[in-house]
Amino acid sequence: MAAKLKQGFWEKTASIILRNRILILILILAFTVFLGMQWKNMRFSNTQANLLPDDHPVNLEYRNFLEQFGEEGNAIVFAIHDSTLFTPTNINRWNKFSKQLAAFPEVDFVLSLDNLQELKKDNVNQKFILEPLISSEIKTKKEIDSIKNHLFNDLPFYDNLLFNKETGTVRTIANMDGDIINTSVRKDFILEDLNHLIDNFEAETGLDVRVSGMPYIRTMNSQNIIDEIGKFILAALGVTSLIFFFFFRSFRATLISMCVVIIGVMWAFGILGLLQYEITVLTALIPPLIIVIGIPNCIFLINKYQQEVKKHGNQALSLQRVISKIGNATLMTNMTTASGFATFIITDSKLLKEFGIVASINIIGIFILSLLIIPIIYSFLSLPKTRHLKHLNKRWIDAFVNKMEHIVRHRRIAVYIVSLILLITSIIGIYQIEISGSPIEDMPKNAQFFKDIRFFEKEFDGIMPIEIVVDTKKPKGVLKPANLKRLDQLSEVVTDIPELSKPISVVNLVKYSKQAFYNGIPKYYQLPTAQENNFIMKVAQNSDGNGNLLKNFVDSTGQTARITTFMQDVKTDRMEQIEERLNENINKIFPPDRYNVYMTGSALLFLKGTKYLVKNLILSLAFAIFLIALFMAYLFRSFRMIIISLIPNLLPLVITAGIMGFVGVPIKPSTILVFSIAFGISVDDTIHFLAKYRQELIANKWQIKKSVYASLRETGVSMFYTSIVLFFGFSVFIISNFGGTVALGALVSATLMFAMLANLILLPSLLLSLERNIASKKILKKPQIDILPQGEDEVGEN
Repeated sequence: MAAKLKQGFWEKTASIILRNRILILILILAFTVFLGMQWKNMRFSNTQANLLPDDHPVNLEYRNFLEQFGEEGNAIVFAIHDSTLFTPTNINRWNKFSKQLAAFPEVDFVLSLDNLQELKKDNVNQKFILEPLISSEIKTKKEIDSIKNHLFNDLPFYDNLLFNKETGTVRTIANMDGDIINTSVRKDFILEDLNHLIDNFEAETGLDVRVSGMPYIRTMNSQNIIDEIGKFILAALGVTSLIFFFFFRSFRATLISMCVVIIGVMWAFGILGLLQYEITVLTALIPPLIIVIGIPNCIFLINKYQQEVKKHGNQALSLQRVISKIGNATLMTNMTTASGFATFIITDSKLLKEFGIVASINIIGIFILSLLIIPIIYSFLSLPKTRHLKHLNKRWIDAFVNKMEHIVRHRRIAVYIVSLILLITSIIGIYQIEISGSPIEDMPKNAQFFKDIRFFEKEFDGIMPIEIVVDTKKPKGVLKPANLKRLDQLSEVVTDIPELSKPISVVNLVKYSKQAFYNGIPKYYQLPTAQENNFIMKVAQNSDGNGNLLKNFVDSTGQTARITTFMQDVKTDRMEQIEERLNENINKIFPPDRYNVYMTGSALLFLKGTKYLVKNLILSLAFAIFLIALFMAYLFRSFRMIIISLIPNLLPLVITAGIMGFVGVPIKPSTILVFSIAFGISVDDTIHFLAKYRQELIANKWQIKKSVYASLRETGVSMFYTSIVLFFGFSVFIISNFGGTVALGALVSATLMFAMLANLILLPSLLLSLERNIASKKILKKPQIDILPQGEDEVGEN
């Protein structure tokens, strides 16, 4: 009864589609125009990806830090490592460059040689004053040598901040306005004004300016993402259309399919705009994904249409059967694919949630488009010519299917042995997988801004900020000698860690104050004694602008201090060791009952976010497996059948994970997506095979062998076609400049190829070996869901 009702539904659906062709095309056009109008709402992400939920303790601490001290990642740094900088012409041009930077409204302030202030003691008025290091234009080499010598040897406060004494590298720091740091204004300023300013400087002087800092890195990285969207779309269209044409040898069929997926891409951009989601490194993948996933729908529909035409030559009947006979099967396979993406919605990560929502909506959208457009367009065209149907009898495809059948018939023991060996080997590989929490690992290695990151790591020990916040729990408690000593002890711990840069805090300023108190003698750059502290503080209180000096290191109440350091790009396990070592020393130096101390910063935020993401995505994959298991249970009412259907889809995931361990591909936000995506897609082949198998069981009166081999012959061609399209379709991501996107494309492609072989070899082998108890009329007499009407051909029939 259920089967008849369902078949009646799809026959009625076919009738509605074919009788209202013009109206449906007009509605599709109108909806496409509507979504096209939403493109104006698309926004490219201007903020750093935050993988943690808003209420996570690490996020709360980070926001608390931003409220107290402002944006921590708002500095753009410029450096020159060239001895020819120290000539009158070039040093004056470098100082002019700093003045030009400061003139931009997007820049809050600039710290450079040009405006470097030297702290000195006014002995007459007993106060500290700030005097410029360079007060006029430099005219002679002698002046430069004097300034350089004084800077490198007498001003340790600026060491590793504005210069590297050992290599002679000099840098300028420009702090951007915190109000525009996470807006499109930042992007426009950097891509247009700043890069133009740098180009002019380099053209005039011949010097190579190295540029970095989180605002600059984020902007250049985002621009790379934007540039790759078009490249991916064109590559996906090109590859899939070539493969499609190779299979069907029909320009008409290829053009129709391309029209379907192009409209799907337009819908994808429109839905992003409609929901007002930002285009991130993940959502940028959705348009090419829609092309790759949409083409198999076109293959199934057009293949079935041509099969029907070849049988009886009746166009109207062929189109009606295309919809009524495979509508539900294609819907179910698209639903399972969409569910693989939809599982990301259950994570607490905004980034993944938005990706899951948009991807799953568009997968259903491309199914609807293909189901409507292909039959309707073909209804206006003449019947396919004989040459268009030749692909249905390709000998090399038959040879491939026959080979699969031969293995299943005569090599089942070998299949199980190989599968077991692959499983054991892969499990060994899984134990070697590392988790990567590096925010720059996936960035394009050949990009100049990435090379500059490595330069700053070498010259200044890091670019990713880490902040240690010390709350003394007492107003003005930071400047008490005992607390300054504790801050200095912790700073020494930071200095001893090779992957961290020299820390900057109020301690540096107090040491500089003592040096100035003793007339600038470098050996006095140290914390004052208790007695010296009283004298120095009195002088400091009389000084103008002292509060401005302190505001970058201490909050307005004088209760909380920050220690800023920068971390090199290190492996996750090393980052965790550094964090553990710092926390251990923090608890020793600052007793938790008297101080509130925590670490934060974008580098730490990304590490915690990655680990949180891995945990959540493992849960989402488990949920996807659970959903597919439920579907199989509802379909076959057999626990053993659930196991049989899941094994060919889980084994490829395990193999891929093992490969990742052996070749050193870490688990990170990009590669963890592989498993849910691949599982949601690969299970489609299982559904098609098992649906046909159940149909053959009924037709062949429960003869297992006959049914398995018939199912393999019928579904093998379409499984091969779609798997090849998906393999090469996902392979287009290998052309990306982003390591994570390359890994995603390669791993999904490999997983889908493993899944195809598993469904063509392992699945029928398991059915032959384990399914005897299921093949009974009692279980299969009245199937709960009729994916395919009894007695009809499966969509992949050849």
